[in-house]
Amino acid sequence: MSELAHQQCIACRRDAPRVSVEEINELKPAIPEWQLVERHGIQQLERLYTFSDFRQALEFTCRVGELAEQAGHHPALLTEWGRVTVTWWTHKIHGLHRNDFIMAARTDELIER
Repeated sequence: MSELAHQQCIACRRDAPRVSVEEINELKPAIPEWQLVERHGIQQLERLYTFSDFRQALEFTCRVGELAEQAGHHPALLTEWGRVTVTWWTHKIHGLHRNDFIMAARTDELIER
């Protein structure tokens, strides 16, 4: 289990700082399968998960949805036949917060169960 996944998310305000390059370099090794992407000038974390059929992909999507509801922090989810793309970023700050790395690690743990 990832130590990062067991860290506490904190409530994020609009004036919360985005993670620095140094923090990204510290946190990213804990979630090696995740890619840093930028869309519309917003840095995000993204990972593609693959499954053997649509049902498994949909079940995983529902587990991610439950995780997001529990945390009050919601990703973008794209569910397709045999694959789910999960993208985390903090909407309030238009970028990445430590919470996004924590949620990415927790998402990975859904596969390990």
